Amino acid sequence: MNAPANVSFSEAPIRHDWTRDEIMALFAMPFMDLVFEAQRVHRLYHDPNKVQLSQLISIKTGGCAEDCGYCSQSAKHAKTTGLTATKLMEVERVLAAAKKAKAGGASRYCMGAAWTSPKDRDMDSILAMVEGVKDLGLETCMTLGMLDDCQTKQLKDAGLDYYNHNVDTSEEYYKEIITTRSYQERIDTLKRVRDAGINVCSGGIVGMGEKPEDRAGMLMTLANLEEHPDSVPINMLVAVPGTPLEHVEKLDPFEFVRTIAVARIMMPKAEVRLSAGRQEMSEETQALCFLAGASSIFYGEQLLTTPNPENNKDMALFSKLGLSPA
Repeated sequence: MNAPANVSFSEAPIRHDWTRDEIMALFAMPFMDLVFEAQRVHRLYHDPNKVQLSQLISIKTGGCAEDCGYCSQSAKHAKTTGLTATKLMEVERVLAAAKKAKAGGASRYCMGAAWTSPKDRDMDSILAMVEGVKDLGLETCMTLGMLDDCQTKQLKDAGLDYYNHNVDTSEEYYKEIITTRSYQERIDTLKRVRDAGINVCSGGIVGMGEKPEDRAGMLMTLANLEEHPDSVPINMLVAVPGTPLEHVEKLDPFEFVRTIAVARIMMPKAEVRLSAGRQEMSEETQALCFLAGASSIFYGEQLLTTPNPENNKDMALFSKLGLSPA
């Protein structure tokens, strides 16, 4: 196997100085060589036959002021998507769902709210959710939009383990997808979360009409942070009817697998999560993603507003592949 120029495969160093040319060279490798190398790196830091299970719940759906072109929860798309906004869920309902998730095998519980940022009046309920889910013995994750210093400290003090805030795509393509929040604001939120001592969960979405250079740019942003994200969710666009990206051409599954593989090589220790879009993926595509270094999935029949494979289908696939929950 011939490595691209300037990329050494003798080990798997933790780097923060990737160039776009180096990343594009990885994407251009023969598919078999790329997946083989990703699996080699994966085995240095992860059990190749274990997959971490996270479950996601929408604690506040719709009515978001952001205009993300992929998202049915934007208030700007409500007339065409038909999604009705809801109020913040009661703490008791969230904890009841968390108990069910734990019984189903999940080890991390992720709670998402469709906001630009949380309001102070909602923080008491949010903190009670974090504390309650922690008391159940689950890892906790929240995605609430942008945070200020006070909110970040409150979440840390409540015991939040992970905070999710995706960069979504490359800085260059970002303005084609979102205009209401800047790319730098996303980076600033990640830094605020990391500085507070909360684990960072940050990834992106592919298949939004971006170029391969944009997929490389997204991974370069993440891998060149001062510390790699602890979790890197890689989402395949779910083209929701009524959103601006409804008619985007579907990404070739092999390009998706390549993105997983390059993410694994660039961020060896991170949990690379096979996230949205699995409902439309074949078992064979998902198996290739695990071979390419995916070490985590979202588990359960529903993500925020889009469907996900049923638990029993995931367990059946795990059985075929000899995988088990981490």
